[in-house]
Amino acid sequence: MDTDNVGPVRIEVPRDRDGSFEPQLVKKRQRRLGDLDAMVLSLYAKDLTTAEISAHLGEVYGASVTKDTVSRVTNRVIEQMTTWWARPLEKVYAAIFIDAIVVKVRDGQVRNRPFYAAIGVDLNGCKDVLGMWTGDGESAKY
Repeated sequence: MDTDNVGPVRIEVPRDRDGSFEPQLVKKRQRRLGDLDAMVLSLYAKDLTTAEISAHLGEVYGASVTKDTVSRVTNRVIEQMTTWWARPLEKVYAAIFIDAIVVKVRDGQVRNRPFYAAIGVDLNGCKDVLGMWTGDGESAKY
């Protein structure tokens, strides 16, 4: 088990005859504790490669995280995003709001890019994010 504060820890899991024992603090087959996944995703969002993330975690935190582990963490998020994109939407929304936020993005060079969001309010008053897109520039035409 890899932990944020003390590094690797070996855990002995008790066994019983019928396999009904369920650990409460550390679940079966859980390999990491703490915010390691959040740290990996944060670094990945800052456009670091899996090798750079692995090296960074080793240098700063002394954690031995392989490039494969970093890939598994980022792939899990990509799978969740794909599921979110494929989810069914309501047939009717009472209101739809479309807005943009301008964010500095490094794409060879640092420049401002708008991120558009469409938010729908259903007939029960619940908000639902309908989609998010990036644009090259902010304008009414886009």
